[in-house]
Amino acid sequence: MFLNTIAPAEGSKKKRKRVGRGIGCTLGKTCGRGHKGQHARAGGFHKVGFEGGQMPLQRRLPKVGFKSALKKLSAEVRLSELNALQVDTIDLDVLKAANIVPAHTKKAKVIDSGSIGKAVTLKGIKATEGAAKKIESAGGKIEV
Repeated sequence: MFLNTIAPAEGSKKKRKRVGRGIGCTLGKTCGRGHKGQHARAGGFHKVGFEGGQMPLQRRLPKVGFKSALKKLSAEVRLSELNALQVDTIDLDVLKAANIVPAHTKKAKVIDSGSIGKAVTLKGIKATEGAAKKIESAGGKIEV
């Protein structure tokens, strides 16, 4: 390879638009800018997000974030937390009594974190795929 033989890839360089060259090129006279108005003028610029004086979208929207109301009602339970319980049948009331989930929780889900060494039965509590496999391999079962 020589420096004088290096060329850009085919189609990577595009020729610039030549405007103001008569009616034959479709970019003559007004040069593709239309007739009159801010964008037709030299220096006709407005800042990003400007809507002609109307209150722009970024100022119409609230600044605060979104907090799900449902997040307060659901909870996650680790497998290792189930291992610490002294009961064989686990439901939402047992989890609340053991302070594993908050008192206002409406639904809970067991996630695959840690390990479980005893057979437990889950009643009315969901479990992730990995957690369900570990519970069933330990001799437990899940009743939804």
